[in-house]
Amino acid sequence: MAGNMTGWAIGAMLAMLAQAVDARTLIHAGHLIDGVAKNARSTMTIIIDGERIVGIEDGFVQPDEGDTLIDLSAQTVLPGLLDMHTHLDHQNNRRSYMERFTLNGADYALMAAYYAKVTLHAGFTTVRDLGGSYNAVIALRKAIERGEATGPRIFSAGKSIATTGGHGDPTNSWAEILGGDPGPADGVVNGPAEAAKAVRQRYKDGADLIKITATGGVLSAAKSGQNPQFRAEELEALMATARDYGFHVAAHAHGAEGMKRAIRAGVRSIEHGTYMDDEAMALMKKHGTYFVPTLSAGKFIAEKAAEPGYFPEMVRAKAAVIGPVMQTTFARAYRNGVTIAFGTDSGVGPHGENAKEFVYMVEGGMPAMAAIMSATSVAAELLEETENLGSIRPGTYADIIAVGEDPLRNISALQNVVFVMQGGVVVKDEIHRKEL
Repeated sequence: MAGNMTGWAIGAMLAMLAQAVDARTLIHAGHLIDGVAKNARSTMTIIIDGERIVGIEDGFVQPDEGDTLIDLSAQTVLPGLLDMHTHLDHQNNRRSYMERFTLNGADYALMAAYYAKVTLHAGFTTVRDLGGSYNAVIALRKAIERGEATGPRIFSAGKSIATTGGHGDPTNSWAEILGGDPGPADGVVNGPAEAAKAVRQRYKDGADLIKITATGGVLSAAKSGQNPQFRAEELEALMATARDYGFHVAAHAHGAEGMKRAIRAGVRSIEHGTYMDDEAMALMKKHGTYFVPTLSAGKFIAEKAAEPGYFPEMVRAKAAVIGPVMQTTFARAYRNGVTIAFGTDSGVGPHGENAKEFVYMVEGGMPAMAAIMSATSVAAELLEETENLGSIRPGTYADIIAVGEDPLRNISALQNVVFVMQGGVVVKDEIHRKEL
């Protein structure tokens, strides 16, 4: 057929193909918070080629023929937000302590797919998922990467690692005939060899990072919410193995002693940090450890602790005490210069309400821009993904959101995201009423 085409027709076809390849997407941003600069800019154009940003220019640049223009000139535009502590495969409810006996792996996978989409539409284009069941979230991460599911970019820890009876032992409070003696494959370890084996199992499972429970916790059916639950030699073996396999380690910790053991061992982040003392803060600053405060979870469990029958009595007592302390600790940590990355523990509280965390952070004394940066460039630093995520600048993924108000004046505006782009693809657009 090509042999019958004139030179002009062939040239025109090649020109059309070249134009299609060169076609860009331009976003006119009324106000731009880029995740890096301390001040917003007005009347900017973001230029996107494929899945990445290729330029940022002052003024509203006019599109060339074949370009796509997205008009966000009446909105504030930000990088896609990053939540560094989620649990996508469930959402806490009155039946949670029975669901482990009534739900199967497929149930958790379907819940994860649903809550992932809810999270993405709330403006969170990247999450760290810190512990789940059946490796459902690892499977979801792969499905999203293949384009078979919709959700944020996921960095998954798979099953968290605990000690026998510790926070994260999935058989706490079970009858012996049901619980048995879980081991490293189940995320339960005792001694250095088992700690190393559990890390290697997470590698085999396809995890992106490791999550340990360095102290007791609130929602586990175990007495203490604060005691240290790993010995120094166990942490040393775990961390050495994690380094061999290229893993960061996130450490759940409420009590100060277990927290300090984890920091000294070299964990990347402390999650919750409820009873963080001055020594722990100094150690975090010395070792470059990030603090992920999860204030939303503290608010949620304190509220539910006052609701009769919501939690088992052992859990209710811990929730009533620990929940209210978390925001006070966050305020002290911020004043003391601890590096803070945004995280909600969504799954404890409702998915899709992640942006409430910004309100609690600002109430705790953090300026609005610093709170936004904790969920953009600082979170990307925690992930070691600054070349790809957390900012609007040439080279990063075109993960972009928009809100109708200026969040620097009203931080709660981030709870109403009206536009979401992920990797150059629009996944939510309430401004132009597009069905996506």
